[in-house]
Amino acid sequence: MEGSWISILPFLVVIPIAVWTKQVLPGLLVGLLIGSYLHTPSLIGGMETMLHYIVQALIDKNNIEIIVFLYSFSGLIGMIKTSGGIKGFVEKAAEKIDTKKKALLLTYVSTIGTFSAPTFRFVTIAPIMRALLKKVKMTTKELGFVIETTATPIIVLIPVATAFVGYMVSIIQISLQNQKITEDPYTMFIKSIPYNFFAFVIILVGIYLSFFHHSKSNAPTQVETEAEEDWHTCHPAVSKDLPSKPWNLLVPLILVILLTLFLTWWSGHTKANSFFGAFIKADVLQAMVVSLLITILLSAFFFLFQRFKINDLITSFVTGGNDLMSVVLLLSVVWGLSSVAEDLGFSQFITAHSGWIPQMFVTPLLFLFGAAVSYFIGSAWGTWGILMPLGVSIASVSGVSLPLIIGAVFASGSFGAFSSPLSDDTNTIAKILNLSVVDYARYKLKPALIAAVIAAVLYTATIFFI
Repeated sequence: MEGSWISILPFLVVIPIAVWTKQVLPGLLVGLLIGSYLHTPSLIGGMETMLHYIVQALIDKNNIEIIVFLYSFSGLIGMIKTSGGIKGFVEKAAEKIDTKKKALLLTYVSTIGTFSAPTFRFVTIAPIMRALLKKVKMTTKELGFVIETTATPIIVLIPVATAFVGYMVSIIQISLQNQKITEDPYTMFIKSIPYNFFAFVIILVGIYLSFFHHSKSNAPTQVETEAEEDWHTCHPAVSKDLPSKPWNLLVPLILVILLTLFLTWWSGHTKANSFFGAFIKADVLQAMVVSLLITILLSAFFFLFQRFKINDLITSFVTGGNDLMSVVLLLSVVWGLSSVAEDLGFSQFITAHSGWIPQMFVTPLLFLFGAAVSYFIGSAWGTWGILMPLGVSIASVSGVSLPLIIGAVFASGSFGAFSSPLSDDTNTIAKILNLSVVDYARYKLKPALIAAVIAAVLYTATIFFI
């Protein structure tokens, strides 16, 4: 279909509805519905078209692999929680840590084994820090800030074995397909990582606050006065009712990381002449899915050997997997919306009407716009789904580096996940540390804005070097 202004209508309604409802899914659904009726303007035809786009997205081989990966990954985390892996890790770590320096070093070093998802980071690290808050000698807000800088900002930079990778690659894939760009989406993701400037800057801010800044406040908080006896109640994953088995966390994580690296290499070793070339030629998504499935099977036997009941393991796996069903729904709608907008002529419209933007301002403007959207909707994943098709379309018109644009879109979503009072990250860490969500979000907004401004400047300057 030839591009016209109606092709951008589905995207135009998404953002205001998402901001108004504080949820991204209603906006995406309305956008998909409008796009479907614009494509097939009849009462039944519009609904049939919407169903068609969702079904087409769900039967795509790569999309199915992504859904299997997300569900299985969350299911594995559920099994680890039920088997006492997280609680055991927290208790063992709390026994060994007796100084602020050790506690903060643990926060950073533990990222190696708990980088799978932000919530996973929070439930393994925040209870430890809550139990040791008197020794850490930081205000609770400062502590929450430091913990958060080791979660989403780091996880978005890790290319394997995280809950984010499959989603991020899928968003790039549908955007590249819409533009008829034949680049490998995973390779594009790897190339975009150095350009996620917000993540790098906010990590550096967290390191400064951890090791070089001395808190001026010595006033005790409720968490400080009750930390040691109450930390077991801060999250169900560390409940007193669970067993304490740290190896039930470490063994599955070591398995999934090693298997992912090995099978990724194995997938590409016959297509390349070098060790590192094998990783470039590999079918990374399939390798990650297979590695995860093998890990789940081996972990289940490991837990059964410890006499955990098979019914409990199955229930925990299904419960954990169901926690990400909202993400699967979000993905299916994002895929459908991108496809219907493309069929309405979205790319052609952007090509015809965005050439007037000076090249040096394309990336910083896209980043700042995305940062504002992500702050008001509180969703990194929702922001990426909305903006990535737009960003890739503009990049193809303006001649701006595609990895730079992709990195800027991911950075904009990271800003909202970190700073928004509506984000899951903010609410989870505030609950564990017994903080007011609004006060805590207000506290970290200033450094987040400073990091965003620095990132915008870097995006403006980078155009002259690539």
